[in-house]
Amino acid sequence: MKFTKMHGLGNDYVYVNTFEEEIREPKRVARIVSDRHFGIGADGLILIGSAEEADFSMDIYNADGSRGEMCGNGIRCVAKYVYDRGMTDKEKLRIETPAGVKVLNLKVEDARVSSVEVNMGKPKFAPQKMTVKVKEKPFSLTYVSMGNPHAVMFVKDTQKFPVEKIGPLIEYNKQFPNRTNVEFCEVIDSRTLRMRVWERGTGETLACGTGACAAAVAGILNDLTEEAVTIKLIGGDLFIKWDRQRNRVFMSGPAAFVFDGEISIDL
Repeated sequence: MKFTKMHGLGNDYVYVNTFEEEIREPKRVARIVSDRHFGIGADGLILIGSAEEADFSMDIYNADGSRGEMCGNGIRCVAKYVYDRGMTDKEKLRIETPAGVKVLNLKVEDARVSSVEVNMGKPKFAPQKMTVKVKEKPFSLTYVSMGNPHAVMFVKDTQKFPVEKIGPLIEYNKQFPNRTNVEFCEVIDSRTLRMRVWERGTGETLACGTGACAAAVAGILNDLTEEAVTIKLIGGDLFIKWDRQRNRVFMSGPAAFVFDGEISIDL
């Protein structure tokens, strides 16, 4: 199987062009290639394919093989892949995901995509604010769906907070029957948040695009930030704006190629 390794701020995935490769068992393939000791090493598997109502499609599988609905860092890399490889000459793309069709504006420099702005669509709330008990200790969360579920928690110091302990307990909490991503956010000022993320089905990652969008929306809902926010993640910065008049969230950030390769998988 031929593949490409790419990342958005360190949120890395194995990308497979299904115009050229047939993937019969994507859940199993995702588990194999994501393993950082015995596989390629990634936060998951993303398949690039055709779409009837968009330019391309994107299917996401987490490192544990579970299917994802949307990946903000991943979709920027899909845009870079199809443009840089000559699969399209459009600088405005429509990409179909399990969470719907997303519109992307590409910034091109020297015939290569350097960054991408994504219209992430409408945030959804159900409920907006909630309290979850973890080992009898209550945690206040703001729930935001960006096509996939996010529980946002504001903490004093993200570096000292035990993300690796609390993250999985909230992910698997009974209030989230389909599990959830968890964002831990520290307010730097009204235009800046620092964030760590525990991704559903993967664990802590260096960045999460949909999580950054959810964090920005939660910051605004809790009167902590303005409508345009820089989210500082371990892997770098994303710029998020919630246009409340149109009720659309926009995300801007880089996408990077790492390497091409080929792997033999015994299915």
